[in-house]
Amino acid sequence: MSLQEVAHLYDSDAQESDQREAFRSGQVPVAVYGLGKMGLPLAAVYADVSGNVVGADVDSEVVETINDGECHVKREPGLPELVAETVEAGAFEATDDPAEAADRAAVHVVIVPTPITDDHEADLSILRSVAEDVGTGLDPGDLVVVECTVPPRTCEDLLEPMLAEAAGHDEFGLAFCPERTASGRALEDIRGAYPKVVGGVDDESTRVAELVYGEITDNDVLAVSDATTAEAVKVFEGLYRDVNIALANELATLTDELGIDVNEAIETANTQPFCEIHAPGPGVGGHCIPYYPYFVINGFDTEARLLETAREVNDSMPRFTVETLTRELDAEGKSPEDATIAVLGLTYRPGVEETRATPAGPIAEDLSDLGAEVLAVDPMLDDADGFAVELISQNEIYDRELDAVVLVTPHEEFENLSWDRFDPLVVVDGRQSLELDETDHRVYTIGSG
Repeated sequence: MSLQEVAHLYDSDAQESDQREAFRSGQVPVAVYGLGKMGLPLAAVYADVSGNVVGADVDSEVVETINDGECHVKREPGLPELVAETVEAGAFEATDDPAEAADRAAVHVVIVPTPITDDHEADLSILRSVAEDVGTGLDPGDLVVVECTVPPRTCEDLLEPMLAEAAGHDEFGLAFCPERTASGRALEDIRGAYPKVVGGVDDESTRVAELVYGEITDNDVLAVSDATTAEAVKVFEGLYRDVNIALANELATLTDELGIDVNEAIETANTQPFCEIHAPGPGVGGHCIPYYPYFVINGFDTEARLLETAREVNDSMPRFTVETLTRELDAEGKSPEDATIAVLGLTYRPGVEETRATPAGPIAEDLSDLGAEVLAVDPMLDDADGFAVELISQNEIYDRELDAVVLVTPHEEFENLSWDRFDPLVVVDGRQSLELDETDHRVYTIGSG
């Protein structure tokens, strides 16, 4: 790690060009708190640009892996190589002591989980803990950047006073920069697939954040009015998708009564430039879209009826999927309690290992409650802990006497399934991804019928 004299950017009277050079040359040590699927790529990019990064994570195994030059985050193109290169170059190291990282850094980047509780309240306990550690190491002139998604007003109402109390002064900057990264393309996204958004609790915080991210990204940096606006940008992006998907899902439930292919209607409607309806499916999963609406629904006094309704619609789709499958089985003279049913895909989206809030969970549980024997195939997973299924390999599926299949997640590997090796099945395609017209299977596609 760099032994140069530390430079601080907040309230600096140095020329902006000199500040940028100080950041690029490692004179502005950076700490990144949280080295998970999004945090590790971010830390590696910071290390590649600035040459002086310490990553903090409470998982000692993660820390040891990184310090060995290895990468614990899977299926991120280029990330293992970048971690190895930056660690070997002395530009990146990790610690399991966030307070130690805070003592060493002049720019502090926080990207830790912000889930919701069982009561659908924002759970900021991890963020609070990290803020306490960061605050103890804040020097005058330091900048704190929050990248994890939070309810709007978190920086101004919660973090700024917390940090000031822990630091014993208020001579630091605080800004929000929403993480706009997807699994499987993290480095591409961080480096400039989309503009970076920054907003600070004061103008100087915004300026410094804009300067720093101007070095991180090849794209534009959009400086908004304040930190709360930047926080809202990230939340609004998720709310838009949740409400839009709910519209598509509700339309899909009308397929049979309308007697049309709703998916065809949606695709055709979308040729009009002012229409962009998303695709329906068996539910909405992941650690973002199902959670962020509650940052608004339960975070403010004003009633958010549309957001609540969208959540209800999307949460109802696993049940709709099971009811559809049950109806189609009945049409074939079969009942769920006598059926062996395979669920294709347990993760919430193709090509990733994340299973949080996946619709496959309630689908499998409902089928099991109906008495079905539920199998599952997912090439991303080695086990199915927490699911009411028996996990089998894709090759094993041919050896089981199946009555039905539900496609939840269209992993690329499923394109190699030999459907002609099965006796006629009931198939519910949740993602419009199967082409089984030339088979004897009874196929119902959500949104198409």
